[in-house]
Amino acid sequence: MKKEYKEIVILVAEDDDGHADLIQEGLKNSGIYNNIIRFTDGEQVVDFFSQTENKQARQLDKDYLLLLDIKMPKVDGTEVLKKLKSDDELKDIPVMMLTTTDDPREIETCYKLGCNIYITKPVDFTQFSEVLKRLGLFIQIIKI
Repeated sequence: MKKEYKEIVILVAEDDDGHADLIQEGLKNSGIYNNIIRFTDGEQVVDFFSQTENKQARQLDKDYLLLLDIKMPKVDGTEVLKKLKSDDELKDIPVMMLTTTDDPREIETCYKLGCNIYITKPVDFTQFSEVLKRLGLFIQIIKI
């Protein structure tokens, strides 16, 4: 019996325009051409999943992967992670923390809350591009 995989929609929650562009470009350079939806603050992510806004809302027939920054306006990434992982309908959505925060306590908190992987963004552009290439390769092999 052939298992059918739905295309994964990649959600990027990143308030920095430059980082968001680098993430999208890095994924494309890694051969990832999935649909990407970007959010500029945590409240937009919460609204997307709770379907309280009429703009963009989660579609039940699609699978999602969330790349989540921690330091964002309105609702920070840790709070978004907590809301997703405490909701029975949403808790299985893979969440990759992609952030400049390398505080071990923050990393531990995110893993305790249920993030799947925590990646610290390097400040150096070349290193950041390399991290994104590896992230793209990781997304290619992940099966949700």
